[in-house]
Amino acid sequence: MAEGRIIYNPSKFVMDMFYRKMNAESRNELKDKKFEAIGLFQTTVSGVLYYADRAYKTSNVYPVEISGSCPQHITTLAFFGDTSAVETAMKMVINEEQQKKNRFI
Repeated sequence: MAEGRIIYNPSKFVMDMFYRKMNAESRNELKDKKFEAIGLFQTTVSGVLYYADRAYKTSNVYPVEISGSCPQHITTLAFFGDTSAVETAMKMVINEEQQKKNRFI
């Protein structure tokens, strides 16, 4: 199960929600920055790690794992950045998911 969404021009209220759901290191890195967009992608733990690396290398985004209620099976990856970088990262993720690229099973 994979699902993706983009939030454009996130409000302070939504950013506060994100900060509560991320680790302290990421929170400190992002707290004083403003972002045009945030891409959200829900996937498996292995998918989060793989796509965080791919997105970071292919677009100018800061990937962060967002803590949820089911971290053993499904988790959410957020891409913080400008609109074009987030859209690039999300297109790459969705494209690879649809093609089932780089999977061993």
